[in-house]
Amino acid sequence: MDKYVIIVAGGKGKRMEAEIPKQFLQIAGRPVLMHTLQNIYNFDNALQIILVLPEPFIDFWKSLCKRFDFAIPHLVIKGGDTRFESVKCGLHEVRSDGMVGIHDGVRPLVSHATLHNVFNEAEKFGNAVPVVKVNESMRHISANSSIPVKRQDYRMIQTPQCFHSKLIKKAYEQKYREDFTDDATVVEALGEVIHLVDGNYENIKITRPGDLKFAEAYLK
Repeated sequence: MDKYVIIVAGGKGKRMEAEIPKQFLQIAGRPVLMHTLQNIYNFDNALQIILVLPEPFIDFWKSLCKRFDFAIPHLVIKGGDTRFESVKCGLHEVRSDGMVGIHDGVRPLVSHATLHNVFNEAEKFGNAVPVVKVNESMRHISANSSIPVKRQDYRMIQTPQCFHSKLIKKAYEQKYREDFTDDATVVEALGEVIHLVDGNYENIKITRPGDLKFAEAYLK
């Protein structure tokens, strides 16, 4: 069965307060996005990697690949105006039946154990989503008050989220809705039950300057 990973890297990085999008910022000597692709490739070099980028940054990415002598095989395509549209663009390049992982380009620290979990479980159940437990106290906020909630009833969602290709393609034929916060919610709208698997706490989504420092320390 063919296996694909669609890496979506369309963020503008406004919270990073940098001149270039966060996926191109350097940690441990290379751009974040290169670490992400390298990690996926090291897990399984037979995976077909599809990188979805904003069109204005495709040439910039290619220049970075030359500058850093980055030769991991991958297909680069332009994305849409939203993450939903960008994933649809990536799915157009899935040419055969198989398994499709969809991953954030700014999550370079996903463990190989997590990658194994999502692909293995998705083959069994049609989908798999990595999660980690909530370690801190939580409160539900309303207009005039807040109340504590049981943190053991909640999980933090990560990527890659993995699906059978026919299922995820069918899901993305739906019209976009505001409650489509990730790929799992798109699939869930078809009536599918989402299967959760263990993720890893280091698999953070790099969003703020402190995240860059954590990722660099971890990689070193």
